[in-house]
Amino acid sequence: MVGRVEAGVRDAVGRFAGPVRGVGVVLLSAFGVCSVSDEALPAGFALLGLMVVGAVADFLDRRLALGFAVVRVVAVCAAQGALGGESALWALNVLTTTAITLQWEWRPAVAAPVTGALLGVQLRAAGFDGEVVLRVLLECALARFAYVVVRRSTWRVDEQRVRQAEVERAEVTAAERRAREREYLALLHDTASATFLVVATQAGGVDAAAVAGFARRDLELLTRAGDAGNGLVDVGASVRAVADRSPLEVTTGVSAAPVPARVALALVRAVRESLLNVARHAGTTCAEVSVVPVGDGVVVAVVDRGRGFDPDRVSRHRRGISGSVVGRMAAVGGSAAVTSGPGGTVVRLAWPA
Repeated sequence: MVGRVEAGVRDAVGRFAGPVRGVGVVLLSAFGVCSVSDEALPAGFALLGLMVVGAVADFLDRRLALGFAVVRVVAVCAAQGALGGESALWALNVLTTTAITLQWEWRPAVAAPVTGALLGVQLRAAGFDGEVVLRVLLECALARFAYVVVRRSTWRVDEQRVRQAEVERAEVTAAERRAREREYLALLHDTASATFLVVATQAGGVDAAAVAGFARRDLELLTRAGDAGNGLVDVGASVRAVADRSPLEVTTGVSAAPVPARVALALVRAVRESLLNVARHAGTTCAEVSVVPVGDGVVVAVVDRGRGFDPDRVSRHRRGISGSVVGRMAAVGGSAAVTSGPGGTVVRLAWPA
């Protein structure tokens, strides 16, 4: 397969080889006209006109340019005997320039036979010359070698790009897996571990029916969250479970709201952190939690009537709000807004943002 870098280089070389040949041949021919005998000047200018027409073709179409390249070399080689002067050098320069650019523009299956035929035309018109043969073959070989070296360097660049992309994908996949594992363990702490703690601490005073309900909700949330975060979870039931376990007196107004498990996990943990903040800092033992489906999303609110605080004065080193609430919701495409004052605090969680 051809990589992006290799394809770009090959396309650039293919597009510019023709124009380079056209401009070069015209300049060589302009000097070549000056080297012919005075009697042959009309023929020299006619050849120069052919070179200009061929140069225009070099800028227009690759296949048309190949035809004109052959015609130009044949014409100048065949005419060198009649042109006199230093026209043999003119013919040789046009031949070598054309042969070199063909190595860049065409595959060896095309460039090699065309170059061989043009060299045969030159040898037939001027007679066999070993130096001419050696020069043409050496320059064509060097041109092809340089082209292959450039192509191979682009292969390496493409291979490195592919390997780098694979490494980056692997790193992203590993990071996502670790993040899911951390969140799953955190969810395990917030659900099943909390249920076990209730059973262990309350001993004989445990309400078996309540524990069974907690366990069912725990199992549902853990099962869905373990399914690569793609299953749907009723975040209303999950939030109610968190509210029921809070040390506060929590009034709930909860509706069923199915959301992806990863979103439910973020909402559950943000609600839990918000209720912990109320218990620690608000100076009240009551809170209200609501879950309202909105379209394909959901809005969750945690409200208390405590002393409130100034969100702008919270230290950046404290991660309760910024990390556990705002940051967690942003990570799943949601939003979190905290408003607070002397009359209490409202934490509004929305998904999608």
